[in-house]
Amino acid sequence: MTEPNRLTATEAARAIAAGRLSAPELMEACLARAAAREPVLRAFIHLDPGQARRNAARARPGPLSGIPLGVKDVLDTADMPTGYGSPIWAGHRPRGDAAAVAAARAAGGVVMGKTVTTEFATRHPGATTNPHNPAHTPGGSSSGSAAAVADFLVPLAFGTQTAGSIVRPAAFCGVVGFKPSFGTFHRGGMKVCSESLDTIGIMARSLADCALAMGAMTGRDHPDPEAKRDRAPRLLLSLGQAPEAARPETVALLQGAAAAARRAGAEVVEAPLPPALSEAAELHPFLMNMETRQGLAWEYAEARAQISPVLLDRLDWAGGFAPAKLDEARRAAMAARAAFLDWTAGFDAVLTPSAPGEAPEGLAHTGEATFNLLWTLLHGPNVTIPAGTGPGGLPLGVQLVGRIAEDPALLATARWLQAALEG
Repeated sequence: MTEPNRLTATEAARAIAAGRLSAPELMEACLARAAAREPVLRAFIHLDPGQARRNAARARPGPLSGIPLGVKDVLDTADMPTGYGSPIWAGHRPRGDAAAVAAARAAGGVVMGKTVTTEFATRHPGATTNPHNPAHTPGGSSSGSAAAVADFLVPLAFGTQTAGSIVRPAAFCGVVGFKPSFGTFHRGGMKVCSESLDTIGIMARSLADCALAMGAMTGRDHPDPEAKRDRAPRLLLSLGQAPEAARPETVALLQGAAAAARRAGAEVVEAPLPPALSEAAELHPFLMNMETRQGLAWEYAEARAQISPVLLDRLDWAGGFAPAKLDEARRAAMAARAAFLDWTAGFDAVLTPSAPGEAPEGLAHTGEATFNLLWTLLHGPNVTIPAGTGPGGLPLGVQLVGRIAEDPALLATARWLQAALEG
């Protein structure tokens, strides 16, 4: 059998259910991989092997029984410290689990450890490196989760997204990143910064794993995306609100994906972005940063010296606008959601880049959310799938964007596109 830590969550769940693998055996394999790779990867901010073994030994029955999970360190865990990526909260011990973590444990999932996040899931990076080249960023803010899944330390991990914090690092690390519809996971026990945008999602190594995890943790019906479709999809092709930001390899990748989809029978239509979507994208920074200033009001007032310069700059900037600017941004977001429904009527998804290009060199910056922030603002599901490599040999991904509450259909369309790219 394949080394247990290299199994997808779906494969591991089947092996455990069939008695070919046990939860402790799977955890041992994941811990061994972590011991070998963590000195360079630095994906976990908290990993206690003894605790992980105990958690595996008492895994509950359920669809995720025995499956190790990485938990991004903006989600509370009752049995592990939660520092939100900030020295202000170093050593913090929550009394209970975040709602999403509780749902994972109730489904049988085993929390292996806490994965590195940027500071409050914003800009200032953590220590994690890209598993494909440690001289490059893994992306952010869900940096540890993306790297841990990509490097076979864990089959599933929680991420969160406010602009591009699931999709971009997943693309940079070469895994599947799924941001479900806004509010699918309750945010109780999450360090929420942007009330209108923060969304909890999943990193995995297959689309089937995303469907398994989402169904198990939310109770919603998520059919196997491998199921045969009755027709090829209809896709809108778009470079979003800033096409000039796409590197040549990304433009070529997107055009190649569109060509592969057409060869497999899909209808792919390139269409200009409606003005309402462009306006909302321009106002996203106001929405995100003004709400983040509200969310970090205590830290800003009482622990300003422990906030990074890059975050402090954004908070100071956000404080320079009247509340009416936030209202304007919220109205623009609502208008964009309505316009998106009209624009995508009759289509299954929007095909668009996951990131401007490959992961940038260096660890001081996690990359730009140019090709993510608009789609996050729309509150529908977004998913990135691996789609080859760029000129530097690092992973590239393509992104599909769907309508609110059409998450299972988007995963199925993504699996269809993945098969078309492989064919």
